[in-house]
Amino acid sequence: MRGWIEKGLALLALLLLVATAAPAQDAQVVQSPVLTVDSERLFVGSGFGQRIAAEFEANGKALEAENRRIEAELIAEEKKLTERRPSLTPEAFRTLADAFDAKVEKIRAQQNAKSRTLTQSTDTARRQFLVAARPVLEQIMQDANAGIIVERRSVFLSMRTIDITDLAIERINSVIGDGSSLPPLEPTPAPQNGQN
Repeated sequence: MRGWIEKGLALLALLLLVATAAPAQDAQVVQSPVLTVDSERLFVGSGFGQRIAAEFEANGKALEAENRRIEAELIAEEKKLTERRPSLTPEAFRTLADAFDAKVEKIRAQQNAKSRTLTQSTDTARRQFLVAARPVLEQIMQDANAGIIVERRSVFLSMRTIDITDLAIERINSVIGDGSSLPPLEPTPAPQNGQN
């Protein structure tokens, strides 16, 4: 425990020294070899991330409404089948019941596939955002004479001045806006059997 405290204090002293050692060339970018960024806030706070969140919410609500409509239709169909049962032979009823069960399973698989596609489209959008944001982040690193940008949530202790999240959001928004004009990313190939 004592070792962690000593390391933390040493890191804090180093960061304090670095943050105050060199005057910033750009008033918005501190000169530091290490910068931090909150990648989740970077995405969510950007115009791009806000557009993706709005699209995801709208598409999710549409899918939920479609699921409710399909469920109501299937309940009505099942009720009709149950009402017909007394007038059917057991074999005829079993044939209709099996066909209904197969229909339900097929619809369930289709709706699950739509849900997965919706989630995958959000994951793809995040990758697209990172690709588009990379040159902006690299420029901020260059402006700060930094060698690395670290995820803020994985840092035990740091100076607030080395967090570039707000600056990065501002610059990314000015470069890519809401990202609607960016070219689509190529889909990531699925790993083959036996490969990671």
